[in-house]
Amino acid sequence: MIQIKTGLFAKKFPANPPFKKFISLENWKKEEIPFLIHSRESIKLDKNLSKDLELRFRESVNNNITFFNSQQFQLNEAAQWHANPSNGYRYDVNKHWSQIADLSKEAGDIKFVWEKARFSFIYDILRYDYHSGSDQAAYVLGEIEDFIDNNPINLGPQYKCSQEISLRILNWTYAIHYFKNSTHLTEELFEKIINSIYWHLHHVRNNIHFSRIAVRNNHAITETLMLYLSHLLFPFIPESKKWSQYGLKWFEQEIDYQIYDDGTFLQYSMNYHRVVVQLLTWGIRLNDLNGLRFRESVYKKAQLSLNFLDTCLDEQSGKLPNYGSNDGALFFKFTDLDYRNYTSQLDDLRMALNNEAVLPSESFAWYGMEKPTFVKRNQPEVSKFDKGGYYIINEEGTKTFIRCGAYKDRPAQADNLHLDIWVNGKNYLWDCGSYKYNTEDKYLKHFMGTTGHNTLSVGGNDQMLKGGRFIWYKWVKRVKASLKKENAYRFNGSIKAFRHLGGIVHNRKVIKIPNKLEWKVIDIVRDTKNNTITQHWHVNPDLFEKVTFAAKDSLNNELSYEIKEKWYSSYYGVKEKSIEVSFSTQTNSIQTQIIINP
Repeated sequence: MIQIKTGLFAKKFPANPPFKKFISLENWKKEEIPFLIHSRESIKLDKNLSKDLELRFRESVNNNITFFNSQQFQLNEAAQWHANPSNGYRYDVNKHWSQIADLSKEAGDIKFVWEKARFSFIYDILRYDYHSGSDQAAYVLGEIEDFIDNNPINLGPQYKCSQEISLRILNWTYAIHYFKNSTHLTEELFEKIINSIYWHLHHVRNNIHFSRIAVRNNHAITETLMLYLSHLLFPFIPESKKWSQYGLKWFEQEIDYQIYDDGTFLQYSMNYHRVVVQLLTWGIRLNDLNGLRFRESVYKKAQLSLNFLDTCLDEQSGKLPNYGSNDGALFFKFTDLDYRNYTSQLDDLRMALNNEAVLPSESFAWYGMEKPTFVKRNQPEVSKFDKGGYYIINEEGTKTFIRCGAYKDRPAQADNLHLDIWVNGKNYLWDCGSYKYNTEDKYLKHFMGTTGHNTLSVGGNDQMLKGGRFIWYKWVKRVKASLKKENAYRFNGSIKAFRHLGGIVHNRKVIKIPNKLEWKVIDIVRDTKNNTITQHWHVNPDLFEKVTFAAKDSLNNELSYEIKEKWYSSYYGVKEKSIEVSFSTQTNSIQTQIIINP
């Protein structure tokens, strides 16, 4: 903050800096710098243009861009890099990035102005180019040049986030390798792109400690990886050698710290864990192509991540529970699969690690990988991930997912003892998701709070005390949990929560009858502080008639339920109808039987 007020940031991150020339286009081609692909001509893939891909291409070239892999916005070409399409707010591109607020009621969610500018949309264009046999070089390279011309270095909202900058570099790099032999990649344009990439990298290096110290999540992994890759991708930039040395050390540190020893991830989020999976795939592949290796702990943590996510994945739908913060990120989309389907990204990392895959995927060719050995996904019947706090029961066609964990790192949602139920590829009892990070208070409370999850609240309070934006106070620090199979699957978990109420222990037992779609859930609260306790169940409305609930309190009185219409968000920025079934009592216990009739 002091650096911003004194103007030191403006000196550290100069606006309109001098133009830098490093290498000619001809010499760049001659250097044969190892990359995921050599060029468009090097890709080994049967051409198969799907209707979905053709439709997405037509929409993109008409500037009807899909945001967060879900909703579409028709962008104003004159302001496509500066305006929030959800509300029309236009950022001042003449302002130094340090003077632009990332949280503003007037501007709305800044992610909307960043979305197209990360250039992940180009993978649909590249895939269309390849499968259709058409030439989209002028369009893709033209979009890159348009961004450069309309976003002076370090001015405007597009330089606010170093992760967005890092992704833009990676995606531009993929584009120029793909169109390496195109006449549309001219000497002048190539020099313009490399100059911009240099100053992008300069920005990331000079702002890296913000993500490593203040944020320390997937942003830090993205940015440190980008610095490490800078010398592999741009060896002709003199500073890249030093940047890469720092980046390697920091990236390995971040992977060691952020991925726990059981393969779970410090952000307690399935989608942010996939972000790390994709970044690991890039890093491992580019290292292999350069005859390099990370330290062994990186490969170990990558494999442990796969083990965890494989266990949580629903085989029929390819989806994971909609658990934790979900901002719609899918950086490198190399297939037609829906955003919620994680199978190809998990197999991409599996291929990079072991040249193995569970399913065939077009994405392998876009990473320059081929000839996988096919294996079965490992899904143990009973799994415990104690470091992150996840307990999973996998039966044929049925998945029971329970969250019970203490927080070593910053929590995002107050969702302990949440229960997710999947049957035959359908999510009957679900996590409501995230919706938006900057929206009305009632939505933030629902999506982040305890009442928006399949758990129990005390007096309508969250398990932890909500602070501003992403902050929670009074973290859950003490938990105890077990999961075992005897005559039934038995989960027993306790959390010391509601510390802002004086501290309350919530114990939840889940008993699942093998091969039957019946669950018994027993919630016991030690010292309710004279508050009403309420059990919350969020049900997919399309499946509501197939779910039966019956509950009793500690006095064996049958409890009637209340039904409310709530919200569910499968994709960032989109909310749909959800149904909440709740039971309340003045006693200290609720015992509920859940039966599903598919």
